[in-house]
Amino acid sequence: MTLDDDAESGQSGVEPSPRSELRKVTDAQTMRALAHPVRIALLEELVLTGPSTATVLGERIGESPTTCSFHLRQLAKYGFVEEAGGGKGRARPWRLTSIGISFGNPHDDPAAEVAAGALFRLVRERWLDRYRAWVETKGSYSKAWREAADESEYVFYVTPGELKELNHELLDLLLPKFRDRLTDPAKRPAGSLPVEMLMFSFPVEPMTVSEADSAGSGPGGLGPDDSEPGDSGERENGGAG
Repeated sequence: MTLDDDAESGQSGVEPSPRSELRKVTDAQTMRALAHPVRIALLEELVLTGPSTATVLGERIGESPTTCSFHLRQLAKYGFVEEAGGGKGRARPWRLTSIGISFGNPHDDPAAEVAAGALFRLVRERWLDRYRAWVETKGSYSKAWREAADESEYVFYVTPGELKELNHELLDLLLPKFRDRLTDPAKRPAGSLPVEMLMFSFPVEPMTVSEADSAGSGPGGLGPDDSEPGDSGERENGGAG
């Protein structure tokens, strides 16, 4: 495949769906390579469309097949996508290699911290743009969808360790529940649509000096062996973010 030779085609013979585990990214170089709006858009579209050619993806994200082909090759270089098989000649579909990506800086590396911050800012703005689009267009959806969609806010008093445990429990609950529908369109019930659930958990007041000093020493606190400085986020299949 050259940078400009993709064409739309059928996808007979496409290999099985992405691996079910999350891809964990912690090195600065890989996060810098991922932090490009076209690459994030391609990953997000592959979630929705399944294996697709650069031409199909380009039509969906408003980029040329040449541009998409280049960025797909870069994503493949870092292991985020691969050729799916089943294409003929110049029409070769690409697919995700894993069901989702988590990224952050568990080793407290300054370069990784900067890279994770840049990547998360890009991903977070795309999340919020889609939320704004929903708010502006929800009147065009049926009453059933308007009533099913939810906007909630909760406040809890928890330690860092408890918050980390809560986030892991939510991930363990949500990931398996509809995982098969992401990778197998035949398992999606009639009337279903792709739905994005955003979850943010963060302190709303600054720490005092005494709290900062004791954060890792008390029950449920993050100790030096399990702290995750700069952990920027985790997302299911949507590419990165």
